[in-house]
This record gives sequence, C-alpha cells and structure tokens, in this order.
Amino acid sequence: MKNLSINGWQKKLIATLTITTMSLTSNAVWAQLRGGGDSFAEPLYQRYSKEYEQQTGERFKYTTIGSGGGIRLFARKSIDFGGSSLIPTPIEQNQMEDGLLMVPTGGGALAIVYNLKNVSKQVKLSREQLAQIFTGQINNWQQIDSSFPNQRIQVVVCSGNCATSFILSKYLHKITKGKIPASRNPNWGFQVYSAFPEDGGIAGEVRRIDGAIGYVQSSFAIANDLSVASIENRKGRYVQPTLAETKKALANVKFNEDFTTEDIQDPEEGYPLVSLTWLLVSKKYLNPDTMKATQNLLTWILTKGQEFNEQLEYTRIPEDVAQRAIEAVKTQMSIRPY
Repeated sequence: MKNLSINGWQKKLIATLTITTMSLTSNAVWAQLRGGGDSFAEPLYQRYSKEYEQQTGERFKYTTIGSGGGIRLFARKSIDFGGSSLIPTPIEQNQMEDGLLMVPTGGGALAIVYNLKNVSKQVKLSREQLAQIFTGQINNWQQIDSSFPNQRIQVVVCSGNCATSFILSKYLHKITKGKIPASRNPNWGFQVYSAFPEDGGIAGEVRRIDGAIGYVQSSFAIANDLSVASIENRKGRYVQPTLAETKKALANVKFNEDFTTEDIQDPEEGYPLVSLTWLLVSKKYLNPDTMKATQNLLTWILTKGQEFNEQLEYTRIPEDVAQRAIEAVKTQMSIRPY
C-alpha cells in the first residue's frame, strides 16, 4: 500500500510538472516574439502590447530603433517582426530570405514641433517657409513672423535612416518641384543644430533649447506637451496634425495588392505630413509555434487592436483592407518544407 501511495503521489507530481512546463513553454513562445523599428508608430505598438497582454495573457516586445533599423534587423532575422513607415527597397527585400508580408496597422501625422519660451502666439508655417527652414535659407524666427524674437532657429533632425525624415523630405521634394531630394537620411545642405535617432531624443532636445524646431510623430508631440506648428496645405489652409485632419489627408489612399500604397506626397485636403505604417513579417517559418503566435498577433491587431488607433491619433486601416490582410496572414504564411 505504501509503495502504491508513493507511486500515486509521484504520478500526480509528474502530471502537475508536465502541465506547468507546457504552460511555461507556451508562454515562452509568445514572449519570444520580438519586434523593433519605427518610432513613428511606437505609441501605437506600446499600447497594443499592453492591451494584447491584458486581453490574451500573451506578450510581445517592441523596441524603437528607427524604420531603417527595423528593416535591417528583420532582414538579418534578429527580430521576429519589423516596424516601418518606409517601404523596403527591392535590394532590401531580396535580403529577406523567408519572404516579406507587409501588414498595414494605421496612419499617422508628423508634427513640426518648436520651442519659443517667451512667445504665446502659435507658429504658422507656409509651404515656402517650411522648405526654407529645413534648407537653412530661413534661420531666424523674425523671418517667420516680425512679432517673433530676433532669435536663431535651431534645427533638430532625425539621424540615420528615418521614416520621419523621409516623410518630411518627400513632402518638401513635392512642394519644391524636386529641388529638395526625398531621402531617408537627407543632406539638409546646412549645419543643423543636432540630430537624434528617434523621437524621444528629438523631443527632449526641442524642449531643452529655446528657439529649437524639429519633427516627431503627432501623438508623441501631444504626450510630451510640445508646441506644434500649423502647416499650410495645398488648399492654403493652416492646419494642425489632428486626427480629423489626418483622416482627410489619408481618405483617398489606395492600397496595392501587397498592401503598400501609392505615394502620399501632397494631399489636397487635411494635414499634409502624413504616412501609413506597417509591420514586416516573414512568409516562411521553421518554428510552427512562432508562426502561429505571429498570425494570432497580427489578426488581433487588425481586429480588436484597431479599436485603440484613434485614441492615440492614428487612423484605422479600412475594414476591407484589414480583412484582406487577415486572409493574407492566414494563407501566405507557411512552414518551410525542410
């Protein structure tokens, strides 16, 4: 009887340990999902991470390293998914051995932020003034408005391959009829005051330096209580990067079959400095658990996750596009045959 009792206890212990191990293994698979990239969408992905864990009990981690960094680390398989507001070039896509599926997650605006400590009047920038500030042709605040102080404009930019720099320079390229090149890492043509690799550094520097101007994602500007300039759009209206104006600017965006979009350069309506953002995921997987975890996460983002977009001043992905993307996640992702 004693031996039977011990064996029964041992069986129960083994069963308990097995269940616990399976549970921990399952959680570990989810915890291993690591993403990184775009600072333009960081507020959105951090909110997704919090809500996803609360709703499902599962987790993912997203680290801001810039869109260029996200593309590079994703191509190297150093992360499970990349975040980017840049569309990878053909050369970059060729480096992604397991294929590429781009999943759109939302649209947002790029805010022009500034610091004029003794000025209560809001800064309004015409199209010409915006281009001249970021080419060094205008370097004093009195050139913007005669009532502003005789103070040097200290330009703070994003360093490295930045989606935010590309959004801004692409717009400047359009409104100057090609005089300013569109680039991920622009040569501004003059000595900028300072450069930082992500929005947090830019925001901190603009807040610190009286007379500074820079650019960050609009919800990041709001969260950090930064002064935001109104920008002249193609219709001549001076608009703020609000959700309503971002929606107007992105209302007529067309999605291609691969979920990329036609170039958004100078929308007639709404706020002009806007972009969509994507998650970059592989099409082929060695680990079925990682694939399933990625599929579940993307499906959640394209359904329940979209409910949080507008709370953070991001637009939602149109329902029909979201459904097409969910179908692509189901059908285009597969296990490697070896």
